[in-house]
Amino acid sequence: MDVRLAAKYPFLKEASNYLRDSGVTLDTLTKSVAYQRARFMGKERVMEAVESGIVDDHPTASEVDANNELLSYPVARMIVSAVADPMLVNRYAIAEAKKADERLRSEDLQFIKGVAEELGLDVVVEDGAISVDFTAFLRFSATMRSKDWKLVNQQVVAGRVLVTKHRLVRLIQQMLTDRITSELPLPVNDDIMQAFSADIAEIGGIMAEKRAEFKARSMGRVSIIRFPPCMKKMLKMIQGGENLPHSGRFALVSFLHKLGMNSDEVLETFSSAPDFDESKSRYQIQHITGEISGTEYTPPECSTMKSYGICFDPDSLCKREWMTHPLTYYKAKGKRFKKPSGK
Repeated sequence: MDVRLAAKYPFLKEASNYLRDSGVTLDTLTKSVAYQRARFMGKERVMEAVESGIVDDHPTASEVDANNELLSYPVARMIVSAVADPMLVNRYAIAEAKKADERLRSEDLQFIKGVAEELGLDVVVEDGAISVDFTAFLRFSATMRSKDWKLVNQQVVAGRVLVTKHRLVRLIQQMLTDRITSELPLPVNDDIMQAFSADIAEIGGIMAEKRAEFKARSMGRVSIIRFPPCMKKMLKMIQGGENLPHSGRFALVSFLHKLGMNSDEVLETFSSAPDFDESKSRYQIQHITGEISGTEYTPPECSTMKSYGICFDPDSLCKREWMTHPLTYYKAKGKRFKKPSGK
């Protein structure tokens, strides 16, 4: 593989083979002055993920630049692993996958097919039509929020879902996000911790600030302690930088809105999500709250939450026969915690 192509897609096996054959060892990568630039770029790669949500493009015209760009990938993974923050892992994984998505869109179909297959997606291209396995489509499209991704809106033929080139690339993005998230954090030794100690401290501090900033945000008169376990779990996932499926986002947005939070307050709550897009999120929130659609949606009942797989950690109150709705739980908790009047 050409070093420039390896630098564009450092997650591919051929890129790993290129690095292995180059003779660069972990010791030289973390200590040698010759790779100081690669170490700096690796740290910047992580910072870009944290601050921008996507890895930036860097010059790769020269072989030296391309090598540094390629080497920055394992360096970034080492730093993320050393910080060992789940929120950082999620943000980094999504940032790398978004950059891959952006780059793959300009590649030919056969190259894209090869990338998809290396990641484990069975792709068939026949007579100009692209199809993927039915179960794989369901798995990797679960977090897609657009109605266009719903199974009822797909063309299914003999257990396969027909997709466009653009949609195939979007599935690859989700697969890569999942793979990187599952791979990190990697085990790190004392040499790695020492080599990147300043970077680890800086990035760890930034993540701590982001978490504290989010937790400090006021939710108005809404009492989190009264939330049912499902809503607490989904709120915690958002705070931790995890992605919620569409059903979870709908349930949480409609729940918060019914408790009296306006669209801006709900939007702020979701701003810590790793794939946060203010414009798209605002539109979706305003659709659910009725500002755009004209229909103010109600949170799903408990039975619906269960069918969607977003009923988390039910407690003893959840198991009461009359407990059928998250809002009922919130009201019941309010009565339980209400102070005596003193009369």
